[in-house]
Amino acid sequence: MRLCAWYLYGEKHRGYALNPVANFHLQNGSVMWRINWMADTSPRGIAASCGMMVNYRYFLEDTASNSAAYLGTKQIKASEQVLSLVSQFQQNSKL
Repeated sequence: MRLCAWYLYGEKHRGYALNPVANFHLQNGSVMWRINWMADTSPRGIAASCGMMVNYRYFLEDTASNSAAYLGTKQIKASEQVLSLVSQFQQNSKL
């Protein structure tokens, strides 16, 4: 879960999220909301993402500012759950 959070939040390509689905949702103003363990147990889900899925949440009043922040300063809006997992990864990682 921590590695997944880091991959989605911290791994970048030219400053933007490396994952194309994350990049799509963040460009459109979403918040990286929740990472779900074993949410997709299909063979494809296990092979592609170890069964993990991510929820992106759209707060309509914030989508324009979130999108502008992401596109302008490459700032990712994320929930406390995601940020906590990222922090745990950073504390325990040797990267």
